[in-house]
Amino acid sequence: MGRPLPPVQTVYFLGIGGIGMSALARHALALGWTVGGYDKTPSGLTDALQSEGAWFTTNEQLSGLPSVFNRPQEVLIVWTPAIPANHPQLIYFKNEGFSLFKRAEVLAAWANEGICVAVGGTHGKTTTSSLLAWILHEGGTGARAFLGGVATNFGTNCIEGTGPITVVEADEFDRSFLHLSPSVALVTSTDADHLDIYGTAEGVRLSFETFAQQTLQQGGRLLERSGLHLGGIPYGVEDSSLPFYADNLRLENGNQWFDLHLQEHCFFGVRAGLPDRHNIENAVGAAAAAFLLGVPLDSIAASIGSFRGVARRFDVQLHSEKSIYVDDYAHHPTEIRSTLTAARQLYPNRALTVVFQPHLYSRTKDFMPEFATALSLADVVFLLPIYPARELPLEGITSEALAALMPTRPQVLTKEEMVQKVAEIQPVLLMSLGAGDIDRLVADFKRVLS
Repeated sequence: MGRPLPPVQTVYFLGIGGIGMSALARHALALGWTVGGYDKTPSGLTDALQSEGAWFTTNEQLSGLPSVFNRPQEVLIVWTPAIPANHPQLIYFKNEGFSLFKRAEVLAAWANEGICVAVGGTHGKTTTSSLLAWILHEGGTGARAFLGGVATNFGTNCIEGTGPITVVEADEFDRSFLHLSPSVALVTSTDADHLDIYGTAEGVRLSFETFAQQTLQQGGRLLERSGLHLGGIPYGVEDSSLPFYADNLRLENGNQWFDLHLQEHCFFGVRAGLPDRHNIENAVGAAAAAFLLGVPLDSIAASIGSFRGVARRFDVQLHSEKSIYVDDYAHHPTEIRSTLTAARQLYPNRALTVVFQPHLYSRTKDFMPEFATALSLADVVFLLPIYPARELPLEGITSEALAALMPTRPQVLTKEEMVQKVAEIQPVLLMSLGAGDIDRLVADFKRVLS
């Protein structure tokens, strides 16, 4: 399925700093390939790639490109749709006859080589795929994984394995996941998102239905969160009619516990590595996939409890009597609502202050009332300007317009002003939310709160 990769060992990534692209770059480095790439700005990921042996530039012109990456017959160019069509490097590589492959094609070429285990969903796929990779690792399968976040247990988003199993995050953006041929697929959710690609919620749903049918028609097994009705094996929470479920959920001393049921097997008192009900659902899904893949049952339950999460997924950066600070990737109203609900449950006696950076003009336009409602779960909200990523501004779509929909009329501040504001008010419970570059403020927030 899909085009075979050219027989080369030099690869150049357009958008190498993206979380998915950097995982591919790391795998190419592990293969011993010569790796280079461009991204708009440096980051912790690009710094890490350089330390691991990759060449990196923020210069979109070709003047400084090393000759090793300028040989059309010897170089694979991997690009992401986040790169605009008029980007000088993309235009050059197309005009000069280089082999150009989308990120999704390269991921599929590597993942489909053996037993592909694909975790999809508009929410929860990064946490679920990272947990599944950890369960498989602890179960001795030698699985490799390409993840959409830096898994804390591994310290990376690319795990090099020795066995035939590859865990991948099946991304619905640009219909990327339709390149995959999973032996086991798992879908966590099909909520509306990426409407700039799909147009309507129905379009999103149809794409997931296609992914599900592809999996089943190719002889793969499909797991799905209960209620999605995609034709797979359901899993869920507090529903004993399901083959895979959790019940007896409880919060004790700041930790969540539950009982895990995998068909006829039950494990009492499993500790959840992450808070909130949706993360218990994610744990059940990951456990069900590991069960289907033959991981020893005792190892599954133990691995859930030792899972330490993913960077920027309810990532507790600071915890003291004076201040608690949590950073999270939440950038969709459903995710924000779940994350803020979890914070309320864990820290019920602390006033909740949120700093949110909207991601994409199109997403802000599509869900502006829903964002306003979800953010209103906090006591105090501050907004950063919209992070544009690949998009041009849309008239009337601003953080100020979002603030106007909220009863508290939150302030819109620059990054510099935001750090000063946090230092000034000293919140007892702070959360920073967003998928743009708000993570650049984490160190500053910790500094002024410590």
